[in-house]
Amino acid sequence: MRKVLYDRFGNEQVLMVREQPTPTIAQNQLLIQVKAASINPLDWKIYRGEMKLLSGSTFPKGVGIDFAGIVAQVGAGVTDYRAGDAVFGFLEVFKGGALADYVVVTETAIAPKPASISFDQAAVLPVTGLAALQIVDELAAVGPGQEVLINGASGGVGLFAIQRAKQRGARVTAVAGPAGVERATQMGADAVVDYTKQAISQLAQRFDAIIDLSDKLTFAEARQLLKSRGTFVSMLPSPLGLVQAFLHNLFSGQKHRILILKPTAAGLRTLADLAEHQLQIPVEKAYELANVRQAYQETSQGKVKGKAVVVLA
Repeated sequence: MRKVLYDRFGNEQVLMVREQPTPTIAQNQLLIQVKAASINPLDWKIYRGEMKLLSGSTFPKGVGIDFAGIVAQVGAGVTDYRAGDAVFGFLEVFKGGALADYVVVTETAIAPKPASISFDQAAVLPVTGLAALQIVDELAAVGPGQEVLINGASGGVGLFAIQRAKQRGARVTAVAGPAGVERATQMGADAVVDYTKQAISQLAQRFDAIIDLSDKLTFAEARQLLKSRGTFVSMLPSPLGLVQAFLHNLFSGQKHRILILKPTAAGLRTLADLAEHQLQIPVEKAYELANVRQAYQETSQGKVKGKAVVVLA
C-alpha cells in the first residue's frame, strides 16, 4: 500500500509517498480502506518540528489525522461494524498516518459516515468539526444572546465555529481576509470584518467570547475587546502558554482557554447528526496522493480557503 512518510523535520519536501506492507489487525481493531484524508494546519506544524515536544522525534512519521473510508476487515472482537461499512474517524493527533491506503483503528475512533455527505466531506469533519464543538460548546460556553468574535473565520475550524455559535443562539462577528468574507457570510455570520480594511483593535464592540483561530491575536490584545467576564479561546497549546493561562485565570474575571483537542467517538456521532440536518461542509479543493507536497504547500500558504482533502481511492 501507499503511505506518506517523512524521516526528518522540514518543509513539504520531506514528505514522501512510499510503498508499505498493508497492516494487520488485532482482535479489537478494524482495517479501513481510506477514500479521503483531510489536510490540517496541525499536520504541517508537526512535520516542520514545531510540535516536537508533543509529537516526539522518532522517525519515520506518518502524516494526516482524520479520514473517511470503507471497512475492509474487522477483528473478532469488533461488534458494531462489518466489512463494507462507510465510516469516518481519526488517528492519534500527534502520531498521524491517515495519508495511506489503509489505516488501523478501534471502534472508539470512528463513526458511521452519514449517507447524505461524500467521503471528501466526511474526511474534513473530525479534527475541524470536533475542534469547533469543543471551542464553542465547552471552552467558550457560548449561549443565547451572546456576542462572539471569531478571528480567522474563513478557515476550516472557523467555518464550523460560525455555524455552531449560531446554532447556540449567539450573534457572530467574523474576521477574515478579502477572499473569506463571502464564505463567512454564507456560513451565517451576522457581521464580517475584512481585516485588510479594518483592524480588530478599532472595533468599538465588546464581546462575551473571542475565538482566535489565526494564531496571531494575543491575549493582551483580546482583553481590550472582551467584556469584564468574557472568555478568550486560542489554538495550538504550548507549555508556557498553558502555564500563563492557568495563572491568569486564577485572578481575573476575563478567562483565557486554550484548545487541547480531545477527539471522541461521541463527538463524531454528534457531528454526523449535525451533518445530516444542518451543517454545511465546504471542501474547497481535492488533491491526488501523488501531489501531496503541492497540497501542503498551497494550503500552508493560505492559497486554499476552507478545507482541502487528499483523495486516495
